[in-house]
Amino acid sequence: MSFEIRRGRWVGVLCAAIAGVAAVLPLGAYAEGFDTEHIFGFMIGSDVGDVGEREFQSQSTGRFAKDGGRYRALNQEMELELVPAPNFRVELGTSFSAYDINRVPGFDDRRQLSWQSVSVDFRYRFLEREAAPFGMTVALETRAGRVDETTAAAVRSYGTQLTVAFDREVIPNFAVAALNVSYEPEWTRIPRNGTAEQDATIGVAFGLMAKVRPDILIGGEARYFRKYEGIGLDELSGQALFIGPTAYVQLSERSRLTATWSVQAWGQRAGSNAALDLVNFERHQARLVYGLNF
Repeated sequence: MSFEIRRGRWVGVLCAAIAGVAAVLPLGAYAEGFDTEHIFGFMIGSDVGDVGEREFQSQSTGRFAKDGGRYRALNQEMELELVPAPNFRVELGTSFSAYDINRVPGFDDRRQLSWQSVSVDFRYRFLEREAAPFGMTVALETRAGRVDETTAAAVRSYGTQLTVAFDREVIPNFAVAALNVSYEPEWTRIPRNGTAEQDATIGVAFGLMAKVRPDILIGGEARYFRKYEGIGLDELSGQALFIGPTAYVQLSERSRLTATWSVQAWGQRAGSNAALDLVNFERHQARLVYGLNF
C-alpha cells in the first residue's frame, strides 16, 4: 500500500475522529435548524449569513497522488466574509501553497512554499428554503494567481468559478441535501516561454448531511468533473468521480470546524483505458475548514 493511499485513508479516519471526539465533548446546543453556508466541505449551501455578519475562515486543502512518483500539494487559504445586504455575501481571500513533487511524469521536480493567489467571491441567494421548495444561491468567484495550482510552476493565471447551489431539508431538522452545478474557466500564461493556454472544468456535486447531535453533522459528498481544453469545452481532457465523508462540528456559538476527504473512485483520461485519471486530477483530496464569527 502506497504512502499516499495510507495518507488518504488516515484523512478519512480524521473526519470520523473529529465527530467522535466532539460527540463526547460538553458542547452547547447552539444549532437550531440548518445553516448550510459552511456545513459542506468541497461544496456550498444556499445560505449566505445574516446582514452585518463578519467571519474569518481558514481553509486548508490537500491533494495527493498523481500518475507515478510522489505528489503532495497543500493550499492554505485565509478568507474574510462579509454580509453587507440581505441575501448577499462577499468574501475576500488570499492563499499560500506548498508542494512536494518528485518523479511525477510530465512534472518538474519541485519542493517549494510560496504565495499563490488572491480571490473575491460574490454570492446571492435567490430562493430561501423556508419560503420556496428549495434554496438556491448563485456564487461567482474570481481569482488571480502566480503559481500553477497543479504543477507549481510560475505563471500568470486568471480564473473564475460560477456555481449554482441548491439545497433542501429532506427530513426536517435532521437531514439536508445539496446539489452544486459549476463551470470553471481558466486562462494561464507561462512567462518563462511566453506560451498561453486555456482550459475549463464543469462539475456536478451532491451532498447529504444529517444531525447526530444538535452541534454535529455527519454525511458525505459525491463530485463528478469533466476537464476540457479551451474555455468553450472544445476537447475533453479527462473526467473523474470523487466520493468521501464529511463531518461538521459547531465548536461554540461563534466557531466551527469542517473536515472532509474524497478519493477518486473512478476516472478516465482522454485516449486512455485506465480506470482513473491521475493526470488531470489527484487520487486523494482533503480539506479542513475553521471559521470564527467576530
